[in-house]
Amino acid sequence: MNKIDPRFMLTAGFLCFAAGTWWMTYLTSDWDFWELLWPQIFRGVGIMIAMIPVNNIALGTLPPERVKNASGLYNLTRNLGGAVGLAGLTTVLNDRSDLHTERLHEAITFASRPAMETLDRLTQHFQNFGSDAHDMALKELYGMVHLQGVVMAFADVFYLLTLVFVGLAALSLMLKKPAEPH
Repeated sequence: MNKIDPRFMLTAGFLCFAAGTWWMTYLTSDWDFWELLWPQIFRGVGIMIAMIPVNNIALGTLPPERVKNASGLYNLTRNLGGAVGLAGLTTVLNDRSDLHTERLHEAITFASRPAMETLDRLTQHFQNFGSDAHDMALKELYGMVHLQGVVMAFADVFYLLTLVFVGLAALSLMLKKPAEPH
């Protein structure tokens, strides 16, 4: 911290986090642990690199008698910002999930050969379980479509996070160089 400008550490952390979220924009329902591991490492390392400079920029240049009150206010705004950000991301996730699921439903009609083949295969599979095999197959197909819509929505949210963190990286370069601590 004493040798590197905190603005550059902040920028590097935000860009590392953005690299992890960008990687996740290619998410599919077939990804396994190993495909999720590296993006998670990039996000974790990026946020850890950025966290110390943020704290130092926010609190590190204050006189000791002001740090106590500033720390409380800083933690309040950090928690409030996190809650508002999480609520916003959840809203985007729900809206995009509904949008993608609706579009997938529009594409899966009785005129769609792959959809009909999948429905026939599922119906044959469920014939061993009872007389309502066709209804069970429709329900399973609906679940498959919904899963894909949710996965696509998560990819959209990761794309949005990538844009936010690239923007934060650019803004962090505009910060005034912090003064030496008192």
